[in-house]
Amino acid sequence: MYTIKRMPEFDHWFAKLKDPMTRIRLAKRLDKAQRGLLGDVAPVGANLWEMREFFGPGWRMYYVEREGMLIVMLGGGDKSSQSADIAAAQALSNTLEGG
Repeated sequence: MYTIKRMPEFDHWFAKLKDPMTRIRLAKRLDKAQRGLLGDVAPVGANLWEMREFFGPGWRMYYVEREGMLIVMLGGGDKSSQSADIAAAQALSNTLEGG
């Protein structure tokens, strides 16, 4: 079981998603993660991970894990903006306590 903490930057990205079905699918993914079912994830930097979704443009949600119990959602994007999204998530993670 995990506690999911959504940073304002993540909520801003999530709120801008235009397709309601995409929001529903990504919200279900976060619900599964909260229950310990992380699914397809990959490391993308120092302590930074991405949850990968293989529908639409290839959605990604970036997070750090703390103490094996807390997932801090930092941002998201799709495959086309992946490099910039990773850089922004890494910069945000560096500002977190213990980052």
